[in-house]
Amino acid sequence: MAQTVTEVLTAATDSVTLINGINTDGSSSSFWLSGVTQAEINEMVQRNVDHLEVILAYTDPDVAGDSSSKSSYTSAITTGKAYIAAN
Repeated sequence: MAQTVTEVLTAATDSVTLINGINTDGSSSSFWLSGVTQAEINEMVQRNVDHLEVILAYTDPDVAGDSSSKSSYTSAITTGKAYIAAN
């Protein structure tokens, strides 16, 4: 069964939560794994940024053309890129 736009975006919310959690809480974030380096955290954030960019470009279902608000996803992409640049 094909996913709907809402289902795809709901699943992508995990990436938003991870990016925002690491950005806000740093090493206190529940997403920060013990013993990992800053470079590894940056890679994890980048993977989630990449995931969101792919999701927002989906055309089947048509996430890209859907009129629902995607501001939390685009904001997380911006936040993730800024976090990586700063760290």
